[in-house]
Amino acid sequence: MALYITGHKIPDSDSICSAIAVAYLKNAQGIEAIACKQGDINPETAFILEKFACEVPITKTSYADEDTFITDTTDLALCPDDILDANVVGVVDHHKLGDLTTSTPLEAWIRPVGCSNTIVKEMFDYYNIEIPANIAGIMMCAILSDTVIFKSPTCTKADTKAVKELAKIAGIENPKELGMEMFKIKSAIEGTPIRNLVMRDFKDFNMSGTKVGIGQLETVDITMFDTMKEELLKDLQALKEEGDRHSVLLLLTDIMKEGSELLIASDDISKIESAFGVKTKDSKVWLDGVLSRKKQVVPFLEKTFK
Repeated sequence: MALYITGHKIPDSDSICSAIAVAYLKNAQGIEAIACKQGDINPETAFILEKFACEVPITKTSYADEDTFITDTTDLALCPDDILDANVVGVVDHHKLGDLTTSTPLEAWIRPVGCSNTIVKEMFDYYNIEIPANIAGIMMCAILSDTVIFKSPTCTKADTKAVKELAKIAGIENPKELGMEMFKIKSAIEGTPIRNLVMRDFKDFNMSGTKVGIGQLETVDITMFDTMKEELLKDLQALKEEGDRHSVLLLLTDIMKEGSELLIASDDISKIESAFGVKTKDSKVWLDGVLSRKKQVVPFLEKTFK
C-alpha cells in the first residue's frame, strides 16, 4: 500500500513543496510514497516547480482507508474531508496544534518556525538522507515564501539557516534575489478573476464553532489593488454568504511597506475591530507591521471569538 503525502486545501508553496520533499524522503527510506495536492497550484508554486524541474503532485481529495502523511496543517477544516477515515501515520507542521486526531501513534514533527519545509530539512538531517539539488531548491523557495524573504515575524534562525544550507545544495548564490522574483510573480494579478484572487491563498478556520475565512494576497506594491477593492469586498460578502461564514477577511500585504490592508465582510464587524484594536472605514483598515496571518491575525481573532 502506498503512502500518500498531502498538504492543506487551496495549497500554497509550502504545502506543495513539503509534500514533494516528504514523499522523496519516504521513498529514500524504502517506503512507497506519492506526493499529492488537494487543489490547483498557484502561479508562484508553478514558477518554483518549473524552475527546479519538479513534477506537480497528483490531485487527490479522498483518503479513506489510505495511509496518509499530512503536511503544513493539523486543522480538520484544512485537511481532506474524509481524513478521519484515513490512517494518518505522520504530520509535519509549523502552525498551532489543530483538531486532527488519530487512533494510533504517529510520526509528528511540529515546530514553531516560519515554514514546514524548515522542519522537513530537519527530517532529512535526522535520517541522514541526502537532499537532491532540485528538492533543495523547492524547499528553499517555500521557506522564502512563507517567511516573506525573512521579513515575517514568524521567521526564526532555523529558517535562515535552512535557506543558507539548501541554497548551497541547489546551487543558488543569491536566495533573496530569487525570493523577490517569486514575489513579483506572486503579485501578478492582471487578467485574474476576482474570485480567483480571493481564493489564491485562502483558509477557513473554526473559531470556537464560528467559521471564519481568511485570504491573503502578498505583493511588492499594494497600489495595484486600488481600482479593485470594491470588487474584492463584494466578492468577500458573497463568499461569506455562500459558505455560511460569520466573517471573510482578505489581507492585502505589501512586503515593501511591511504591513497589510484588511478588507472585511462580517456579520459583526465590531468583533474584527476588537480583535485588532482598530476602527475600520468602509470595511477596510491598515494594519501596520502585519505580515503573518498565522501569527498576527488568527490568534487575535480566536481570542475574540472564544
